[in-house]
Amino acid sequence: MLPEFRSHASAPLSHQLEQRLGLDPRLEAGRIDVERVGDIAVVASAHSDGYVATAHLLGLLAALPAPTASGEHFWSELWRSSGSLYLLPANIKTFVLSSLAGEGTGLAGQILSAVDEMTPPQRVAAGEVIGQAVAESDHLPDLKTQVIGELWLRDLELTAWRVLHADHKSADPSRREAFFDAWTSV
Repeated sequence: MLPEFRSHASAPLSHQLEQRLGLDPRLEAGRIDVERVGDIAVVASAHSDGYVATAHLLGLLAALPAPTASGEHFWSELWRSSGSLYLLPANIKTFVLSSLAGEGTGLAGQILSAVDEMTPPQRVAAGEVIGQAVAESDHLPDLKTQVIGELWLRDLELTAWRVLHADHKSADPSRREAFFDAWTSV
């Protein structure tokens, strides 16, 4: 079963299937023909970029030390270096748990707030702390920790933006038709 992307701006997949294809969410799989399966795949793929981006955000966070007693030093160093409380485990725990259920917009917003609040020197310092942790966890001793950390931060920031962008795509058929018309007239 595909997860539902639950947010204020996008309807759950079951609602999309019911609204766009007229399929009852309780319909037994054996009663769906091949054409309907194809239609379902199209609707599901329209939701996939948000799922993929949310999963990638979680994967990036999983590369960091766990928010346990053994990871406490890392998280306090990240806070000191970045100057941001937004990334502390206590402040993102609820968003991480929501993301595991398919709702990544809260985590994405929190991440973008954290990155936005950092000054350039704080970003460099945070990148160094993150780079050291990622180099140790992924066994990447040949790369500079500052480079690893900066790449990790850029990836985190871009992925958070992708989550928010995927969530705010319009499901309005008239807007989609206007987009199509504009491109076919070129």
